[in-house]
Amino acid sequence: APPKLTLDNLRLIWVPLPPKRDEQQKIAHCLSSLDEVIGLQAKKVQALKQHKKGLMQQLFPAEGETTPRLRFPEFREAGAWEFIPLEAIAPLVNDRVQLKDISNVNYVSTENILQDFGGVAVANKLPTVNSVSSFQAGDVLLANIRPYLKKVWAANFSGGASNDVLVFRPRNSQGGQYVAHILKNNRFINYVMAGAKGVKMPRGDINSIKEYPVPIPPETTEQQKIAHCLSFLDEVIGLEAHKLDALKTHKKGLMQQLFPSLDEVQG
Repeated sequence: APPKLTLDNLRLIWVPLPPKRDEQQKIAHCLSSLDEVIGLQAKKVQALKQHKKGLMQQLFPAEGETTPRLRFPEFREAGAWEFIPLEAIAPLVNDRVQLKDISNVNYVSTENILQDFGGVAVANKLPTVNSVSSFQAGDVLLANIRPYLKKVWAANFSGGASNDVLVFRPRNSQGGQYVAHILKNNRFINYVMAGAKGVKMPRGDINSIKEYPVPIPPETTEQQKIAHCLSFLDEVIGLEAHKLDALKTHKKGLMQQLFPSLDEVQG
């Protein structure tokens, strides 16, 4: 078990102090300025995410309504939307791929799909099975354990997925982006959770998920414009999130260089 942080342990921690007080102040000022920049960047990313969340609530019809509150000017007279079961738009696929054809880079499980619609990370390990579910670029993947974690990813490469990852394949390749935004949506997650089974490790009910009513505008061009708008916003959020990660990495590296290591202090 890791050691507990007690008062006695705290007293044993070595604190490196530079010989001159002005050097100490300069280091503190440098790191405080960097913390400020990191804080501002974090707020920027959060504001963009909130903007997208609000925009999505208006671009799709609200509960019980057939038209959205916000519509592109050219579609304001286009009429009511219809609701079609997810299974008819993007059915679940159960294709298989041999594990020997999969690597850590293109294996997706509930562990390496990131929360809050955050994409995927490289897998730490592969399963000990002969084959896994197959997915291809354009599919939309949902980690179906604890759906409230919002682990939904629009695949931009092909690979293999674990059994607890559902693979949806849009029937119309042009509508793939639209389906991705429908599923990367709090409304869909709330729907999945409403039908989920289990307390500690809830799983979405597959039959219920297949019946999810997907809002479809009357014109394909409106559907494409909504998808393009949200995809562009995702790109902006991704770029700003990448900047935030780079700033945090820079601070970590800077601190390693600004302070001597424990060996150097004790040596």
